[in-house]
Amino acid sequence: MICRPLLVLPLLLGACLQPIPSALAQPAAPVAAPVTPIPTVIESAGPAEMVSTATETTFTFRDQVVVTATNLRLTCDRLIVVAKRTGDPKATLGKQENFKSLIATGHVHLVQNEREAFCERAEVLPGDDKVILTGNPATVRSHDGRYAGSGPEMTLLRGEQRAVIKAPRFVLPPIKDLGPGKEKAKAASPSPATPAAPAPLITVPIAPVPPQ
Repeated sequence: MICRPLLVLPLLLGACLQPIPSALAQPAAPVAAPVTPIPTVIESAGPAEMVSTATETTFTFRDQVVVTATNLRLTCDRLIVVAKRTGDPKATLGKQENFKSLIATGHVHLVQNEREAFCERAEVLPGDDKVILTGNPATVRSHDGRYAGSGPEMTLLRGEQRAVIKAPRFVLPPIKDLGPGKEKAKAASPSPATPAAPAPLITVPIAPVPPQ
């Protein structure tokens, strides 16, 4: 039987990853209604481990890890979640407060709205309002494949709709042909020359040859 550890944390993880940008800014769309936050649910096929100190708790998940959160779905091979804790420092399960960090490694796939990201390591740092993607290389693209950006390291900045990408490569929609079109080509091409009228025939009388 496969053990499926499950953890529900009210960490509002999706709020940290909400601004994953498209590879290129698209035309402004009407402002959508705020997404209702939902608890963060973490599942894994392998065993999970929890270690607590007086100030924080670290959760480690392995094998087929799935995270479902506000406006977010994340899958990976291994996940480490660190949450700050309060209450009795001697208690095995203290009160989990602010979400400190999340580090996902191995075949990381994040899905959010019309965008998705692929990488080998995703580091979510809510305190710094940023997400760092690295490896394979890191790629963010739209679901329809019209926009994609990749690089060995991508830093996504929350609330700024901005990303810093090292050694970037972008794939964008095709642009229209900027060369001369048919009309322009027709205007640019010289008109064929009009055949000249045949020259009039000129008859020159030849004097008769004198008799020998």
